[in-house]
Amino acid sequence: MSFKHVIEMYDLMDSAFVSGTDLKEYFEQRHFSNVEVTTITGNKGKTDFVKVTIKGKNGKSSGGAAPTLGVIGRLGGIGARPEQIGFVSDGDGALACMATAAKLADMQQRGDILEGDIILTTHICPDAPTLPHDPVPFMNSPVDMMTMNQYEVVKEMDAILSIDTTKGNMILNHTGYAITPTVKEGYILRISTDLLEVMKQTSGNMPVTLPITTQDITPYGNNVHHINSIMQPCVVTDSPVVGVALTTQVPVAGCATGATHLVHVEQVVRFVIEVAKLYGVGKCDFFDQKDFELMSSLYGSMKHLLTLDGKVSVS
Repeated sequence: MSFKHVIEMYDLMDSAFVSGTDLKEYFEQRHFSNVEVTTITGNKGKTDFVKVTIKGKNGKSSGGAAPTLGVIGRLGGIGARPEQIGFVSDGDGALACMATAAKLADMQQRGDILEGDIILTTHICPDAPTLPHDPVPFMNSPVDMMTMNQYEVVKEMDAILSIDTTKGNMILNHTGYAITPTVKEGYILRISTDLLEVMKQTSGNMPVTLPITTQDITPYGNNVHHINSIMQPCVVTDSPVVGVALTTQVPVAGCATGATHLVHVEQVVRFVIEVAKLYGVGKCDFFDQKDFELMSSLYGSMKHLLTLDGKVSVS
């Protein structure tokens, strides 16, 4: 059970003064040191990018062959001070990501070492700006999306789970969490049945899925409506990306406080950990390789969707 790690991480992040260094010290106090913190200043403030690497017993970082799972906590900020006091709904992605890292580090200390490496990234900003959005306001970020992708999407990630609060919409009326179809190189592929099975196992309920559109997988900055930034990692990687969305029955603003449900965050943590266990041993596929190759041969590259103007192909 990972409730302890969720509660500890929430208590740490629910502060006007929290920084990436505080998270690094949290791990170091628990005798885990593979944490990197990078402070970046943008036009609207600064934020600390945090990268935690959990090495597997057959992970690529140690010369092994097991695939590497990437886990990204997507958000604008964990706080919107001084406009809002306290931890905002938008911070759930960072909370779930770092609580997962804490649980995995604890498991490693207790001898439960996964097969492959797990790389977990997010950023910590307790005073991010807000942004008008329909039907409820978005959280903005002190840095742009290109910068977030630069520090959160790591080339070693062979597959990515992108965790993001996805409550500010009327698309999915469900309190808990949901997963998206897999996105790879501009294609929105069918939902992974392996991931659906893990959802059933960890939640005890039928799986819930979040519909996404072509608009959602195009890069920010093209003036096209996006449900949020949950799929933005897909514009800078060829690895398959699946969104893990924390959701509610009614629209809740990303800048709303008192809106974090720790029970649902903990469900996401357990889901991610079980995926990590299976992915490293080749028992959890994010997509069907033959399907993808057939689609590509029939319809060609869709990488132009991952550019701002659709005209320049991406490598």
